[in-house]
Amino acid sequence: MRQIVVVRGARHLEPFCMSFSLFACGRIAIVIFPLFAACGFAEEFDFSDQLPRIAPREPAEALQTMQVAPGFRVEQAACEPNVVDPVAMAFDEDGRLFVIEMRGYSEDDGQILGRVRLLEDLNDDGVYEKSTVFADHLSWPTAITCARGGVIVGAAPDIFFLKDDNGDGVADQRRVVFTGFGKTNVQGLLNTFKWGLDNRIHGATSSSGGVVKPVVDGEPQGDGINLRGRDFAIDTGAMTMTPTSGGAQHGMSFNDWGDKFVCSNSDHLQQVMYEDSYYSRNPYVAPPASRQSIAADGPQADVYRTSPVEDWRVIRTKLRAEKIVPGVVEGGGRPAGYFTGATGVTIFRGNGWPAQFQGNAIVGDVGSNLIHRKQLNSQGIAYSGTRIDEKSEFLSSSDIWFRPVQFANAPDGSLYIADMYREVIEHPKSLPPMIKQHLDLTSGRDRGRIYRIVGDTYERPPTLKLSEMSAAELVELLDDPISWRRETAARLLYEQSDRSAVSALISQVTKGATPQGRVLALYALAGLDSLDAATVSSALGDPHPRVRQHAVRLSEPLLRNSPALRQKVAALVSDSDPHVRYQLAFTLGELPVSEKQTPLAELVQTDGANPYFAAAIQSSVAAGAGSLLAELMTKSDPLSSGETKLILALAKQVGKQQRKEDVAAILAALPQLNQTNAPLTSQLIQQMAAGGDSTLATQLAASLDGNGASMLSRMYDQALAVVVDNKAPIDKRVAAMPTLRFRPFDADLFADLLEPSQPLLLQQAALQTLAYFKSAEVADLVIARWSAMSPALRQSAFQVLAANPTGITQLLNAVQAEQIRTADLDLTMLQTMKSLVSDKLALRIDALLKSETKSDRDAIVQAYRGALQISGDATRGEAVFLKNCASCHQMNGKGHPIGPNLAAMKNRGAEAILVNVLNPNLEVNPQYLSYVCLTNDGRALTGIIANETATSITLLQGENKSETILRIDIDQLRSTGASLMPQDLEKQIDPHAMADLLRYLLDQN
Repeated sequence: MRQIVVVRGARHLEPFCMSFSLFACGRIAIVIFPLFAACGFAEEFDFSDQLPRIAPREPAEALQTMQVAPGFRVEQAACEPNVVDPVAMAFDEDGRLFVIEMRGYSEDDGQILGRVRLLEDLNDDGVYEKSTVFADHLSWPTAITCARGGVIVGAAPDIFFLKDDNGDGVADQRRVVFTGFGKTNVQGLLNTFKWGLDNRIHGATSSSGGVVKPVVDGEPQGDGINLRGRDFAIDTGAMTMTPTSGGAQHGMSFNDWGDKFVCSNSDHLQQVMYEDSYYSRNPYVAPPASRQSIAADGPQADVYRTSPVEDWRVIRTKLRAEKIVPGVVEGGGRPAGYFTGATGVTIFRGNGWPAQFQGNAIVGDVGSNLIHRKQLNSQGIAYSGTRIDEKSEFLSSSDIWFRPVQFANAPDGSLYIADMYREVIEHPKSLPPMIKQHLDLTSGRDRGRIYRIVGDTYERPPTLKLSEMSAAELVELLDDPISWRRETAARLLYEQSDRSAVSALISQVTKGATPQGRVLALYALAGLDSLDAATVSSALGDPHPRVRQHAVRLSEPLLRNSPALRQKVAALVSDSDPHVRYQLAFTLGELPVSEKQTPLAELVQTDGANPYFAAAIQSSVAAGAGSLLAELMTKSDPLSSGETKLILALAKQVGKQQRKEDVAAILAALPQLNQTNAPLTSQLIQQMAAGGDSTLATQLAASLDGNGASMLSRMYDQALAVVVDNKAPIDKRVAAMPTLRFRPFDADLFADLLEPSQPLLLQQAALQTLAYFKSAEVADLVIARWSAMSPALRQSAFQVLAANPTGITQLLNAVQAEQIRTADLDLTMLQTMKSLVSDKLALRIDALLKSETKSDRDAIVQAYRGALQISGDATRGEAVFLKNCASCHQMNGKGHPIGPNLAAMKNRGAEAILVNVLNPNLEVNPQYLSYVCLTNDGRALTGIIANETATSITLLQGENKSETILRIDIDQLRSTGASLMPQDLEKQIDPHAMADLLRYLLDQN
């Protein structure tokens, strides 16, 4: 046996090795070490004397390992044996604590070890003395909330309702209420159930997605709802589910006003900017991404750990440093890490902290044994999160067993922490066999802690039993400074449906002491079907803007029958608060066309430059887009770029809808626009004819010129002149390119535009335009130019061929004639196209695929291991990166941030990068799966789904190109099952170039 001496306890030798767990997800960490077993490394090395077990700290001792920000203290509320492996928690109406125990993490799902534990504080001293197993035999449970006398539990693929009928603390009822959540990735399971202002339970779907169906009498019902890229909400009264905006990873929270915050492993603070349901009203609007990163210091902000690195990590680093196993010392000696495993984002809303810290965003990092916090500062309709603790964290522990995975606003006004307390949090596949054999990945399954963080001067209030309160008493609690009390009172008012509360709630709307309480009263009345126009009208004049905002939202079902209410809502177009105006942009869609156009036009002028406002405005004109567009066309004020973009979006919608009244309104307004802004007139006509309707385009042009066809011809000639003008700015040439689709196909013109001497952006725009032409000449041209195209251009060229009726046939002919090499094709896309073409063509594709020798990815990785021993050159490596990687990855501002973050990747070592470059499909996070989309107009588009809404999807492609497709324009959408990253980069990067690339990536800060 070979031995290597390692000095244990050498802190920060490997400070940022990614903790890969349920709470720290990334596809690229788990593919590293299977090849080591084949090399016999596990037998050759013996680390048994250098990997002693890391002893846990007993509960009292663990508290001493923690450093918390000045002005705060940490208290222990529960520990083993009363609770183990806590990953989620919820308090019932009497303060009893239900805890999810995920004992099967990370490899033992098959044993069905998950449980729900009921904890009770018998003497109300803040310590839970009594512990009962409420339910067991659950598969990887990850979420819980209290509802209707029981609990709702998420354990993919199911959501359960559990209830104790006889008061013994054990669930008697156990039924599945929804099923279909994905569980292919333990790092991406459904999680985080929260009560919302709208009287629904909201949950996070995470990256595993799912097609979820309600279950009635044990049988799934209907076709289900696809939750890919979206979250969900449950109405516990009807037990129905609807999709909501979101789609992050692990953690979700609301502030007092219903603003939603989420996080992902390496994007630790995000805000959800709108509710998906509004966009389902208008299938012609493609809104911006629903999630927006809001951390001022970036998605992967620095974190400052105080814990040492585990011995097994030190050994792995030492092995790499001495080149006994491939790789280098990670992190370059840097004494701190950054977020790679953000989890459990929670907005603190209690009164147990100093007032200035209420509303802080709290995020855990289990791999770094710490809790981070941020101050949320309003910036219009969005927030910015700024670091509070300089060069330190809100709470950190020197105990590497400390794993803060989730948080909860508690009945006593404090923040509770679920500490899973595990010796090892690491995906088993990321461990070398010679190290893994000495570790126990189940260690800690019998341990777990729950803490609370409070201010130094905090005095714990008595626990209230809300189950014993009358409806009137519950209404009074809506003004309580502790958010848990407010929300639980609101939940009980909804569940109990006690109409005796109506009078008190109406009084609360007008006389409530706090704006939070007034908002909750409005929603409580709505939940009791007792919200009337008079009450809403009163709230529309509330001094607090957030009350006005929610009054606008809740007015919607009442607007049809109340002209006075419609008038008062529309008058808020001049409200000084952007949240009110933003909500108004959505709500105005419920007004008749004749009443909404003027206020919507005013919103375009005040807020139309903001893309979220612009999309909200368009969502409100499923009917009446032409009237709004006509009103905007007659405005004399100069248009901002945002307003212009909205005008063109509305024009495209009108062209698709082709409603007579819309076209008539635009025909009447077009002459005036042409006098003041002729270029915009040209763009508008082109957008309205974007569906290929030349008749409509001619009709519009004729309103300006008696000979409409002649005018269109002039417009098209002007666009052509710009495209071929080598001295014109590239952005103007690219912008003019789509107009060429309305001209007859000109092979010589496009041949010139695809010359290698033309700017890359212009060549890409030319290929995108070629996809609209369906003649065989187009395919001939693309194939003839193939050999001169870069890999990025070939991807676009392939899409042109896939969209062409004869393109795939001609492509196969060219391959068989050796005019195009098989190696130059995207075989993954070709494989997917098999199911989208005729059987005869599919057989030809099959033959082509079989003719290509199937590469052995493991063998290729093994052959390239020598590159790990070569001293590469970073300068040459940068050139390799820019040529082969920068189209989808970014480093030091160079390239495009489409694929996984390489800054995090470098800290996992050279071998991890090597494996992922050469075998990108070994383990693919669902968020990086490639999709093929066939559109109704015959185009074929590929990319990863970067955003998904009720009305559209956005595909992200190489070179940071994106394409947003309306769902109404989609013919078929299918996953390739593979990464967007090419699988055969060894054809472009030889071992020496690989060594250079690794050196470049590992040397970057």
